[in-house]
Amino acid sequence: MSSNSVGLELDDIQSGALHERPSPYVGAYLLLRIDDRTDGHELVSRLAAVVDSGTPSSDPAHDAWMTVGFTYHGLEALGVPQSSLDSFAPEFREGMAARAVHLGDVGESSPEHWEEPLGTPDVHIAIAVLSPDPARLEAVIEKARRAHQELTGITVLWRQDCYQLPTGRTSFGFKDGISQPAVEGSGRPPSNPHERPLKAGEIILGYPDETGELPPMPTPDVLGRNGTYVVLRKLHTKVAAYRQYLRAKAASRQEEALLGAKMVGRWQGGAPLALSPDRDDPELGTDPEQNNNFLYGDDPRGFKCPVGAHARRANPRDALDSDGSVNVRLHRMIRRGTSYGPELPEGVLEDDGADRGIIFVFAGAHIKRQFEFVKTQWLNDGIFIGASNEADPLVGPGDGTTSFTIPQRPIRRRLHDVPPFVTTRGGEYFFAPSLSAMRWLAELP
Repeated sequence: MSSNSVGLELDDIQSGALHERPSPYVGAYLLLRIDDRTDGHELVSRLAAVVDSGTPSSDPAHDAWMTVGFTYHGLEALGVPQSSLDSFAPEFREGMAARAVHLGDVGESSPEHWEEPLGTPDVHIAIAVLSPDPARLEAVIEKARRAHQELTGITVLWRQDCYQLPTGRTSFGFKDGISQPAVEGSGRPPSNPHERPLKAGEIILGYPDETGELPPMPTPDVLGRNGTYVVLRKLHTKVAAYRQYLRAKAASRQEEALLGAKMVGRWQGGAPLALSPDRDDPELGTDPEQNNNFLYGDDPRGFKCPVGAHARRANPRDALDSDGSVNVRLHRMIRRGTSYGPELPEGVLEDDGADRGIIFVFAGAHIKRQFEFVKTQWLNDGIFIGASNEADPLVGPGDGTTSFTIPQRPIRRRLHDVPPFVTTRGGEYFFAPSLSAMRWLAELP
């Protein structure tokens, strides 16, 4: 089926959910609080005039764009009627901090340790700005700055700068962002020819999803249609601890690279273990036509890519389809990972005390059965792969007692006492409304 077969109203959808990010890029996330409702309406009106839609463009200026999202408390501050607020997804209404235990954000990842103001009712609006270069980034940030300029009832609470390296790698050193799903009607073809595009309603509200039904949508229609839910999480990465663990468990640098690849599911340069299980293939890793061209069904026991590897947990593809009990497509989502903080120089094993990590962003129509399901059932738990005491070896909520199994012949290898390599520094659930919904919000009484 063509990816254009659904009539998505692209000129009304904010570009952030469907926009292909440039590579490399720089960006910034801003969090704001509304202290005065009139100023809040004026801000939304100004932002609606500068936010880009999802309509594809060949203009290089459109490689830099802005996306705007609102928390439950932000919509409340704007005066959205309670009947409309009550129509949003329960998870969105509760907020991420209230869901922390369910998400596995406990211990040093619990909200009491989060970076202010993340997870607090003060966060009302998020503005994300992304661009291929610093000059165009500052031009778009200037638009955002002018939008709240002279509005004394608007307070900027937080700014986080971020970037993607030319290599496309994260702070752990692995190429990221390879396996995004295509969405029907977006005009963008799938990167995996084995997978048909997702139904539009999996990502954008107001359209049928993979069940054939319209997902629950906030009311009135002008508020919900063409909107999407957004999850923002700041994740601190313990890169030195990760390198130390690999060094301690490997007998050589080659084994170190292989062990890291087994934990992640791909080599650092992006070549998937499913296609290159024994050695790195840099050419394959950088080939967008091939580096996502695979499934896992032919490797049920995980001899090529362990079933507990991070990439396979996050997207099991066809590996869970054998008995028909799991429809993986119901849990697919748009995932973005953006680096922040300075890189830890290659080869350094000691922590330098710098804050570095990943700004994780999810976009989809179902917070619970997409983001929360994958986080709790596939990343945090091992039951679905038949290993109840195993969590994701890279981003799971490890307490130092979890293990990781590498199937191999004649005897499998099991790594014990995998420490936590990622700490949650905070986050929130947002709703990115359509452009027409933003105009509706600006005109509320």
